[in-house]
Amino acid sequence: MWYSIGQKGGDFTTFKKLKLIHHSPRWSAVTVSPAFGKPRSAHRGRVRSQCPRPSANLGWPTCSGVRPQHHWTSENIPGFVKEDLPPTLDSTSLEPPPLFDGTTRLYIAYVCPFAQRVWIARNYKGLQDEIKLVAIDLGSKPTWYKEKVYRENKVPSLEHNNKVIGESLDLLQYLEDNFEGPKLFPNDPSKQQFAEELLEYTNTFNKTMFTYFKGDPVKETGSAFDYLETALNKFEDGLFFLGQFSLVDIAYGPFIGSFQLIFHDVWKYDITAGRPKLGAWIEEMNKIDAYTQTKYDRAKLVESYKKRFLGQ
Repeated sequence: MWYSIGQKGGDFTTFKKLKLIHHSPRWSAVTVSPAFGKPRSAHRGRVRSQCPRPSANLGWPTCSGVRPQHHWTSENIPGFVKEDLPPTLDSTSLEPPPLFDGTTRLYIAYVCPFAQRVWIARNYKGLQDEIKLVAIDLGSKPTWYKEKVYRENKVPSLEHNNKVIGESLDLLQYLEDNFEGPKLFPNDPSKQQFAEELLEYTNTFNKTMFTYFKGDPVKETGSAFDYLETALNKFEDGLFFLGQFSLVDIAYGPFIGSFQLIFHDVWKYDITAGRPKLGAWIEEMNKIDAYTQTKYDRAKLVESYKKRFLGQ
């Protein structure tokens, strides 16, 4: 979780290698809320892919000419709806939703990029009617969220089948394994292996970005963007990381999208300069309504960043 950068006990620790085996649970552990007496099992030594309460009043979220492979848009995803988003619940909200009443709920914060990952997957699979959003204010959480829903007190979390589970990367796989809709994981073993590498790198990528924001980010983060540019050259059957749109693109999308805005607005730097593959990838991502609907307000994003990292 990127709010704890540089603090003792922060969560950028060694990332346990994910086991991505097609047609089997590829991430074997999920975080289950102990508030209901369920056992909790989590990846040890892995970055927590969730948003806690932000510190310091943080308000972030919270081509090579190859013809791109067809991707799904709102016009051809069965069940895709452009929904009216629910209001954010804060400490003044005294009662939780009727828990475990058969409704599947995704608890998010509109400002949290980790929650945005799962929100994108939910939209892409056309699960808006099946999975209801509950928006939480990270800076002023309802007391019932920790006490009755998710003891970890972070987002995202998913209420499903009488349990609450968390961690954004785990939840991406959970949606893939337990819900209908367009598949987000390939059958090709070589793509499965590369997906494992890229998902593991998400932690290094995000840590690099946030570590150097107070230094010389344009200089110090170049290698991380170059890594992505090289990764996007791996397959020739499309403009996404695995050729076709996948959970890898979802894992990176919220962060790259935010970093692009921050670098442009604060340092007047284009992260796609000299990186045509990355630029083409961003363009393709912005054609996917399931992604664009989850984007955080640009002005608020930049303002929050300046307050957090530059003291402005």
